[in-house]
Amino acid sequence: MENNVVEAAALAGVAAHGLSPWSLFWNADWVVKSVIILLLIASVWCWAIIFEKSVTLRRLNGRADRFEQAFWSGSAVDDLYDRIGGHPPDPMSAVFVAAMREWRRTTARHSGEDAPPDTLGDRIERVMQLTAGRELERIERYMTFLASTGSTAPFVGLFGTVWGIMNSFAAIGATKNTSLAVVAPGIAEALFATALGLLAAIPAVLAYNKLSRDLDRYAGRVNGFAGEFLAILARQIDDRR
Repeated sequence: MENNVVEAAALAGVAAHGLSPWSLFWNADWVVKSVIILLLIASVWCWAIIFEKSVTLRRLNGRADRFEQAFWSGSAVDDLYDRIGGHPPDPMSAVFVAAMREWRRTTARHSGEDAPPDTLGDRIERVMQLTAGRELERIERYMTFLASTGSTAPFVGLFGTVWGIMNSFAAIGATKNTSLAVVAPGIAEALFATALGLLAAIPAVLAYNKLSRDLDRYAGRVNGFAGEFLAILARQIDDRR
C-alpha cells in the first residue's frame, strides 16, 4: 500500500512537470505544433491590430474635433483650405479638401458673370463620397482578419484537439495500457490546442464588435460633416444664380 502511494506521488510529480505549456509544445506531434504556432501567431497579430485600431480611432476623433472647431469657428473656409489643402491629416479634412478643390476648379472656369453649372453640386457630392469611402476603407483595413480569426480559431483549435486525442488512442493501442500516464500527454496536447483557439478567438470577436461600432460611429461623423458642407456649398451655388 505504501509503495503504491509513493509511486502515485512520483507519477504525479512527473506529470506536473511534463504537462507545462512549454513541455506540451515540445513533446507534441508536428501537426499539433503547427496548430499551436498558427494560433499563437494569429493571437499576436490580432492584439497588434486591436492596439493599432484603438490608437488610430482615438487620434482620428481628436483630429476631427480640432477640424470641426476650426471649420465652425466662423473663419473663411478658403483660409482653412489653404492651410490644410496640401496634406489633409484625417478623413474629415480629406473630404473637405476634395470638395473645396472641385469647387475652386469649377468656379475658376466660370468666373465673372457665369453661374456655376447645375451639375456642380452633384460632382461635389460624388467627390466627397468617393473620398470618404476611400479614407474609411483604409482605416478599416485588417478588420476582416479579426472577424476571420474569431470565427475560425476555435475550429483550428478543435482540429488540434482531435489530433491529440487520436495520438492518445494510438498510444493506448501501441502499449496496450490505459493508464493515465499513457493517455495524459495526448489529452493535454488536445486541451492545450483548444485553449489556444479560444485565447485567439474570444479577444478577436470582442474587439471586432467594439471596433466595428467605433468605426461606424466615426464613419457617420464623417458622412454627417460631408452632408452639412454640401448644404453650405449648395446655398452658395444658389446665391450665384
